[in-house]
Amino acid sequence: MAYISQLKYENAPEKTKKVIDEWVKEHGPLTNMKETLIHSLPAFHALMEWFPLEEDIESFLGERAVNFFCYAISTTNDCLLCSVFFKKILDDAGIDFETFDFTEEEKILIDYGRAIVKDANGIPPEIFDRLHEKWNEEQIVSITAFATIMIATNIINKTLQIELDEELIPYSKRK
Repeated sequence: MAYISQLKYENAPEKTKKVIDEWVKEHGPLTNMKETLIHSLPAFHALMEWFPLEEDIESFLGERAVNFFCYAISTTNDCLLCSVFFKKILDDAGIDFETFDFTEEEKILIDYGRAIVKDANGIPPEIFDRLHEKWNEEQIVSITAFATIMIATNIINKTLQIELDEELIPYSKRK
């Protein structure tokens, strides 16, 4: 059971309703996580910076690689909600993460994402060597910043025990 309720539109303050209206107009309905975060507008805005960073890194990594990166981070971080969210994306694309033949760039991102979660102070220099072979410093900073927001999202979901959205439940039962 979640520790914090989901703030429903009808119970939200007017200022919050305006933020919800803008979000829904641009991105669609709020998820369980967003309905929880919206209790605090600064928290909501901080974590929603995920979207501009996602757009930035997708411009040079591609959407599939970003989804692999997020899935690797979320599963390593043991975040059920985010893991299942990205599992749904992969399943819907017909991709089995465990058997997929990743590109070299995708392998680097998966290794980097897992390494950040496991020990951000102890990332092997070889991973940075591999990153530098593919991307410039600005891109590596964007990738890293994106990973940290993904991890923050994982932590919010785990700490507050935010429940899976209805459409994710069937994906949580698939192996």
